[in-house]
Amino acid sequence: MNEPVASETYAAQLRRLAELTARVAAQRAEAHTWYAQQCAAAERAVADAAEEVRRAEAEAVEARAQVERVDAEAAHLWGQLRARTGAGGRRLGDPPGPARDATGDPVPLLHGVRELLDRTRQPGELPGSANPLLVACGVGGAAVAYALGLAARALGHGSGGDLAVGMPVLALVITLLGPLVGLAPARLLADRRHAVLTPRPMLLVAGAGLVTTLLLLTLGAR
Repeated sequence: MNEPVASETYAAQLRRLAELTARVAAQRAEAHTWYAQQCAAAERAVADAAEEVRRAEAEAVEARAQVERVDAEAAHLWGQLRARTGAGGRRLGDPPGPARDATGDPVPLLHGVRELLDRTRQPGELPGSANPLLVACGVGGAAVAYALGLAARALGHGSGGDLAVGMPVLALVITLLGPLVGLAPARLLADRRHAVLTPRPMLLVAGAGLVTTLLLLTLGAR
């Protein structure tokens, strides 16, 4: 048979059991606390990662939109350049693609190209080298008008009735408008050179046409 255990030994065992139970409870509480902290940290990490993914997706959407805007603006500016160069613009082909080693923001570059095209779009005055052509426009326009007047006058002489009366009047009106006829080809010349037909070239054309008309009328009156 088992021998009885002394009360002192039993009490010591109970104290030891209580200590072990308290230590296990503390360790269990510490484990629960650590687990809760790890779960909270993991949730924060997941939330941060989700926020980063959201920001990355938003940046990707914005980047795609900016690429589309840049491509559209580049195509628009390229079209303006082709239109500005006239017939030679067809040899330029399609807009070039982005350079692989390109860095930086393309928006300031596009603004610079737009400003350059705006400056070149502003037409100036015809240079002095175009004066002979302007004089030729005035002389040619007056000569054509005078020839039309002669044809109208001849038609009136060869006809009877109202044409015989009206055609000489029409011929005189056409002849008097001769100094202004040259303004039409002068305008075409200015447009071809991307210039503005200012008062100086207009007066030059009209003056040459007026002198030509007076000379032709004087010669015709002899």
